[in-house]
Amino acid sequence: MLRYRADIRTLWFIATYFFLFATLWLIEMPLWATAIVFVATCVFSWFCAVITHNAIHCPVFRSRRANRAFQVILTLTYGHPVSAFVPGHNLSHHTNTQTQRDVMRTTKVRYKWNLLNLLLFFPTVAGAIMQGDIKFGSAMRKHRPKWFRQFMLESAVFLGVSAVFLIIDWKKFLLYWYIPHLWAAFGIVTINYLQHDGTDQDHPYNHSRNFTGRMFGWWTFNNGFHAAHHIRPGRHWSELRAMHEQEVAPFNDPRLDEPSILAYCWKTFVSPGKRLRYDGTPVNLPEPAPDESWIPSRNETPPDVSLGAVT
Repeated sequence: MLRYRADIRTLWFIATYFFLFATLWLIEMPLWATAIVFVATCVFSWFCAVITHNAIHCPVFRSRRANRAFQVILTLTYGHPVSAFVPGHNLSHHTNTQTQRDVMRTTKVRYKWNLLNLLLFFPTVAGAIMQGDIKFGSAMRKHRPKWFRQFMLESAVFLGVSAVFLIIDWKKFLLYWYIPHLWAAFGIVTINYLQHDGTDQDHPYNHSRNFTGRMFGWWTFNNGFHAAHHIRPGRHWSELRAMHEQEVAPFNDPRLDEPSILAYCWKTFVSPGKRLRYDGTPVNLPEPAPDESWIPSRNETPPDVSLGAVT
């Protein structure tokens, strides 16, 4: 049923998210216990956002029908239609990394204090991502009707479930349902800043920063091996460490391999907190420029896993 046995972990993480959410919603706990479970729910919602990213590139199940149902379930953990990952991420970002056709390019944020660039990256690019979702959805209604129907199904289920929770208890809805999902979206978009800012977009290997720590890799399904992922987006997450060691590390600049994401964040955003390229020189920002249209025609739309479960 599963394409890769490693995705047993994927299913356990999803089940854990739903268990944590149900615990918050149904069980009265002391404030300290509620706080712990709430933080865990936010973290696992972000883990599920990582799973969403993986699934849209490399479907989890052998059955197309199972993958379609799985994307609906993932939508409830991530807080956004999974199919919407296709336009902003698969087609805009992967195909046009760090160019004006990349709606998530890191050069959109330009604050002198680098911590502000990190914190405000998500709200800066969110509008363009949403606009891209709408434009792509409109185009795909005729060009890719299967994708459009899947997108609408995910949207309808999520909005319906959200409406029920909102009616039952709006306070719990905001705190236990909405905020963890907002955190997941913030995290999955913001990590793009860590992975690409100050890299060389035109280099075959130095276009991405990698976080190679084993603990981070285990909890995030090898999300840190970003260069390998960009080189072969359809490669399963369980194979990315080996691919990095064999096909990336011998050729990329070793300064782009960070053993600790926490240590990197400290030196990049706190002390000294300077916005630098991987070679230690200041990031040279291009002149501000508007996004260029990246919506592909029917013939240009990449096939297979680029459209998720419908392919």
